[in-house]
Amino acid sequence: MNVRPYKRGDFPGIMELWTVTGLSRPERGDDEATIERSIALGGEMFVMTEDEDGGRITGTSWLTFDGRRLHMHHFGIIPGHQGKGLSAELLRESLRFVKEKGYQVKLEVHRTNEKAVNLYKKAGFEYLGDYDVYIIRDIQSIEL
Repeated sequence: MNVRPYKRGDFPGIMELWTVTGLSRPERGDDEATIERSIALGGEMFVMTEDEDGGRITGTSWLTFDGRRLHMHHFGIIPGHQGKGLSAELLRESLRFVKEKGYQVKLEVHRTNEKAVNLYKKAGFEYLGDYDVYIIRDIQSIEL
């Protein structure tokens, strides 16, 4: 497996992975332009591929930057490749970027996803407390 930064043309393979893993749905607004804009703002998208020459995208780690800290999103491995230690490799490359950037990193994970929780704890992530997360996806519904 090979981990490398996103390049133009990766999006169809990324969306295939996100769909099969449940990391994205159309209402989330995850599209190629958003990925590229987040990279231009100081983030990064890492993709894991089957080999150095490319091939099927088997994992993603999307790091966005808000000017204060990095946020890790859409971290996942395609089901057929899960349980093989690949997530540790993808996380290691992601954290290398975090360290080079010099900012804190934050992520959200489902409490029931024990494998992911254990991976993140092993890498040094700490639980922030019992926060509830809220979002407005449909900005047209905002009444002022």
